[in-house]
Amino acid sequence: MATIDGLPPLREVIATHGLSARKALGQNFLLDLNLTAKIARAAGDLTGCDVLEVGPGPGGLTRGLLAEGARRVVAIEKDARCLPALAEISAAYPGQLEVLNEDALQVDWAAHLTPPIKIVANLPYNVGTELLVRWLTPKTWPPQWQSLTLMFQREVAERIVAQPGGKAYGRLAVLAQWRCSARIALTLPPEAFTPPPKVKSAVVHLTALPAPRFEADPKVLERVVAAGFNQRRKMLRAALKGLAPDIEDRILAAGLTPTDRAEQVPIEGFCALARQIAAG
Repeated sequence: MATIDGLPPLREVIATHGLSARKALGQNFLLDLNLTAKIARAAGDLTGCDVLEVGPGPGGLTRGLLAEGARRVVAIEKDARCLPALAEISAAYPGQLEVLNEDALQVDWAAHLTPPIKIVANLPYNVGTELLVRWLTPKTWPPQWQSLTLMFQREVAERIVAQPGGKAYGRLAVLAQWRCSARIALTLPPEAFTPPPKVKSAVVHLTALPAPRFEADPKVLERVVAAGFNQRRKMLRAALKGLAPDIEDRILAAGLTPTDRAEQVPIEGFCALARQIAAG
């Protein structure tokens, strides 16, 4: 990959700029350019697409995205130490890389991108889940992005693709799979990173569906799911009692059983229950 873009290996980049991953920023640098290219390819055809990347660090994935044909990459990097390394990539790809030295939770990223848009990122561990939930719950659907290709701790990735009946199944699975198709694209060992995290990582690929799988008001569905899984050991009638005075009747009207627990309820069931509660 270094011979493709004419830039030095990432270990050399890190040494030159005195970079080290900071735990406070949730950083774990991925230095194998073959792996970063593989992650970029997991996002599908990038030709003609703008790509949003969060937490590029020294730019390994950024280089992969550009080398794999992204029309343009907008990279949000909070850590100013990484800016000189990213500037070198920008110089190698004139006009194709914009770096925003901002907090990803605060910046209006959509203002910097032109559709079609894909989001591809080795997300900082400390903000990854919050960013995912925001991307899954925009005001309108379909969203501004076509797909999400995101690296998480493997445990989080398994929660996103989980099916009803297991411990991994919860709020993330419902929110993700209600509006997207979701799969784990690849798994990476700790030694692929610097410093090596204590857990395995996995890349999840989510493709936005044209419309949600089942009808439901998003805000009501979020309330139902949050209430159900906040007290996942309780039966539905107890976990959801604060949502309506006649919650047991509404659970039955949705085709569910009041003694079920949230982890037993499929997405369709949560949507049916959300419709019952929204009906007043």
